[in-house]
Amino acid sequence: MKSECVNMIKEHPFKAHPWHGIPYGDKAPEVVTCFIEIVPTDTVKYEVDKATGYLSIDRPQKYSNIIPALYGFIPQTYSAGRVAEITNIALNRTDVEGDNDPVDICVLTEKDITHGDIIVKARPIGGFRLLDHNKADDKLIAVLEGDAIYGAFKDITDIPIQVIDRLKHYFTTYKDLPGDKSPRCILTDIYDVKTAHEIIRRSIEDYDNTFRNVR
Repeated sequence: MKSECVNMIKEHPFKAHPWHGIPYGDKAPEVVTCFIEIVPTDTVKYEVDKATGYLSIDRPQKYSNIIPALYGFIPQTYSAGRVAEITNIALNRTDVEGDNDPVDICVLTEKDITHGDIIVKARPIGGFRLLDHNKADDKLIAVLEGDAIYGAFKDITDIPIQVIDRLKHYFTTYKDLPGDKSPRCILTDIYDVKTAHEIIRRSIEDYDNTFRNVR
């Protein structure tokens, strides 16, 4: 056991960058590894600093709404041309671009998980097509792998409407600031598990096309 630990340290002497150094999982897109940044008890929005890989304070939450699920991103994904193409096709547009971030994901679970900066295995079951300042900002919806309650859900239509409404409210208001005359994030539609899987495949292609030398 000691020799195995020594070998592991030699092969990986530094902490993996959450975006570039953690695999998305060999069962993707059906099951993916997610890096969780914030949880429902957080009153501050944390976000991975892209340069260092450490969590940083993005901003205090301006209002009382909280994220009703674990929230983070899928490592080694990227929202660029291939991801934006799905939004353009769905909306019959040509001007939408990717938001140049890893793909965001919400993970539903009946467990109380009290802090972020963790990795979890999750099964995507659908998603929200969101526009943020005219950029594709998809929010995938997933369930924690093996969860006692949500683990049986196969598609976003299995989720109670009350949970969907809470997620919709959060994502259409969480970036708004006092004095804003119009919402920053627009939800155009909700899609199923098949489309969620396609978003993941395309985001992996976008990542490989952009960061193929990072690996």
